[in-house]
Amino acid sequence: MRIDSHQHFWKYDPEKYEWMNHQMAMLRHDHLPVDLDAAQADLGFDGSVAVQARQSLEENRWLLELSDSNPRIRGVVGWVDLQSDDVSAQLTQFANHSRFVGVRHVVQDEPDDNFMLRAGFVHGISLLEDFGLTYDILIYPRQLPAAISLVKQFPQQAFVLDHIAKPLIKAGVQEPWAHQIRKLAGHSNVYCKISGMVTEADWGSWKTEDFDPYLEAVLDAFGPERLMIGSDWPVCRLAGEYTSVMQLAIDFMQTHAPEHMDDFLGGNALAFYGIKA
Repeated sequence: MRIDSHQHFWKYDPEKYEWMNHQMAMLRHDHLPVDLDAAQADLGFDGSVAVQARQSLEENRWLLELSDSNPRIRGVVGWVDLQSDDVSAQLTQFANHSRFVGVRHVVQDEPDDNFMLRAGFVHGISLLEDFGLTYDILIYPRQLPAAISLVKQFPQQAFVLDHIAKPLIKAGVQEPWAHQIRKLAGHSNVYCKISGMVTEADWGSWKTEDFDPYLEAVLDAFGPERLMIGSDWPVCRLAGEYTSVMQLAIDFMQTHAPEHMDDFLGGNALAFYGIKA
C-alpha cells in the first residue's frame, strides 16, 4: 500500500489562512480530497495522512469528518493546545476516533527557539503516549537542539520529523543541520519524513542534485527503516506539482535503498501511525 505521509486540506478563507501571503496566491483556493485523488493517480498512491494546517480544534473535527466520508484519508494529525490546563480533555475529544493518529504544533513559527522545552509543552507531550498518539515535529534548523532535548526525555513516545527540519537548501547550507540531524536520529523512537524539501529550494529553478546531500544525510542518519515519503501537497505546488515532487524522493530511494521501497512508500508510515493496511 502506497501512503503519502504528509498532506493538507483546506477550504480557503483569508482570515483562517493568513499565513498564505501574496507569494502563495496559487494556494488561495480550496484543496480537497477529490483534488488530491487526481494528483495521486499517476503514481498509484492508495491514500494519505492529512496533517493540520490551522491550530484549531475546529479543524480537527473537519478533517475527521472528511476522513469519515473519504476512506483514502487513512489518518489525521491534528492539533491540541499542549500547554493548556485542559489538554487532557482536548485529547479525549479526538483520541477515540480511529483515524486520529497524532498531533502537531507549528513550532517553526514560535519566536522562542526553546519553545518545545517549556514546562507546559513538555507536560502536554508527556500525555500523548497514554492516548496512543504520535507527535509531528515541525521546526527550522535553529530549533533542532531543543527537539533533541525534548525527544531525549520521552524515549517511548513516537516522534516524526517533518520536512527533514527545513534545511537551507536554496543556500546550500548543510551544517550544523547535518550534525544535529544525526544526533536527533540517534533516538530510535524518532522517524523522518522526506517531504517539504522543494519549498526550501529555489522555487523556480531547483534541480534534482540540489537535494542529494540532504537526502543522503537523512538516509545515513535514520536508515531506510525510519524514513517515509510525504508530498506536503498542496504547499509543494509553490515549487512543483505532485508527481515531480514525489518522483524526486522515489528516484533517490530507488537508487540508494531499492530493497526498502515498499516500506518507504507506505509501510513505515502505516507502522509509525498505527494504521491498518
